[in-house]
Amino acid sequence: MEIKIKRTPNEEKQSYNVDLENVTLLTLLNHIKTKIDPTLTYSHGCRSGICGSCAVRVNGREELMCTYKPSCGDTVEPIRYARVIRDLVVDSGSIDIFNRAGLAWSEGSREGNVEDEEMERIQTQSDCILCTSCASACPVYAVNPDFIGPFALTRVWRYVSDPRELSSHRKLAAVQTNGIWDCTLCGECVPVCPQNIAPVQDIRMLRTKSGRMGYNDPTMNFGGGLDFGSPIF
Repeated sequence: MEIKIKRTPNEEKQSYNVDLENVTLLTLLNHIKTKIDPTLTYSHGCRSGICGSCAVRVNGREELMCTYKPSCGDTVEPIRYARVIRDLVVDSGSIDIFNRAGLAWSEGSREGNVEDEEMERIQTQSDCILCTSCASACPVYAVNPDFIGPFALTRVWRYVSDPRELSSHRKLAAVQTNGIWDCTLCGECVPVCPQNIAPVQDIRMLRTKSGRMGYNDPTMNFGGGLDFGSPIF
């Protein structure tokens, strides 16, 4: 099997011939590193599709190395819109940056019992493993590197929808700029999510909830000189 890997510092694609079949990409890369080229650099953790640290692009599509089974001729590259440290390893600092921008965490919870049905509604979003595959697939970053992005916005929706959350209003306010209105709703984030999360749907729901709170798309021209940018509480 021949496989091509984008290498640093020249960003050239290096070919390797490996006599392995029906194995994961991670197993194949481990073989290359231990038997052929010890300089090859990549990242992995759990080997079970849970930690998200082994996300790469294969033939232009985001995949997890520990679950994807390669075919002859595949081309492997690092995920997009992240600084490449070496070969397939990228700087994961954007995860913290965009989560902070969107306040994508719990800032305090109400006490009291919560129905199981209410928690089930946000279970899917809670399964996000922060692999950033959705961000790599998102076309918005090509024109707006400050876009909060699909994975962070999915987490915002998870907490805004949590009946225990005390700071839903603050979170909605945080995603009005470089957030929900910047998304093109193209849906490229959906098929690449290993957890079957649909960030575009979560962003639609954030838009709906924002509208109910008095926010509107700032790119819309409502006319009349009225300011529709302030929320109604």
